[in-house]
Amino acid sequence: MSRSSRILTIGCVFLFFAFVSALGGCTVNPATGQRSFTLMSWEKEKQMGAEAAAGLAEQFGGEVGDTISSAYVTEIGMKLVTGVEPAVPDLDWEFTLLNDGLVNAFALPGGRVYITRGMAEKLENEAELAGVLGHEIGHVTARHGNQRISKQIGFNVLMGASAVAVGTTSSDSDLRTYGQYALPAMAIGGNLVILKYGRSEESQADMLGMRYMSRAGYDPAGQLRVMEILLESSSGGQRSPEWLSTHPYPETRIERVRELLESQYPDHATNPAYRLNAAQYKARMLDRLDVLEPVPAKN
Repeated sequence: MSRSSRILTIGCVFLFFAFVSALGGCTVNPATGQRSFTLMSWEKEKQMGAEAAAGLAEQFGGEVGDTISSAYVTEIGMKLVTGVEPAVPDLDWEFTLLNDGLVNAFALPGGRVYITRGMAEKLENEAELAGVLGHEIGHVTARHGNQRISKQIGFNVLMGASAVAVGTTSSDSDLRTYGQYALPAMAIGGNLVILKYGRSEESQADMLGMRYMSRAGYDPAGQLRVMEILLESSSGGQRSPEWLSTHPYPETRIERVRELLESQYPDHATNPAYRLNAAQYKARMLDRLDVLEPVPAKN
């Protein structure tokens, strides 16, 4: 590759990167009010979510075999959805209680939300369940899945263009020598940027979850208890540095949730509109799960 060609290729890479950055200001998310880079439409998100959901429950032990507790999760989830911002289009909201012992919950783009039996058994009241489901709804309305995929696509195109520029140079060129070290470093750096967005998204989903649960009449302090449960359930062994994790440490999230409670919900403890519904949760969830067969051990 000639010097002029190499310069042109590298220039195209940087122009593409600048173009992607510029596109990031084209879409204002209705839930967060922030501009974000999203390549897919809401309809495409729904399609992706439906495709990903096919057979997904079976990978987590299937659905819990109790219609009352499963319907309860759907009931609370749909109650929270009524508080979603009006500008968010109608999505394929679906809430599933998985027969898995792990303490976990997650959501797919388009509105499909999952909570494990292991998580449900750790909770003590309806407000905490609302906190878990509200957090996952927040991921959907903030379009975090779309953002992560869009950023990954942009990063992969950048890496591909850089690889072409490096691979087509002579073996003794300075660019090729530099590229042998630069490309792996760019790959690591790019993934860390994506991880950073993931940690930011988790905190954003906590904020949105508290918004939705409070709009539904639940004490937003239930979200704080969820964070404490995650802390209690975390491994007692050595953990990776937080900056290499896709989720903030529970301690970090606890601190941020406390800040939100103080700044946005200062009267939550005395507000008569907020409820916990511990008795309802015990009757419709904990007592029901308690009589089921234990979660099968995984190989």
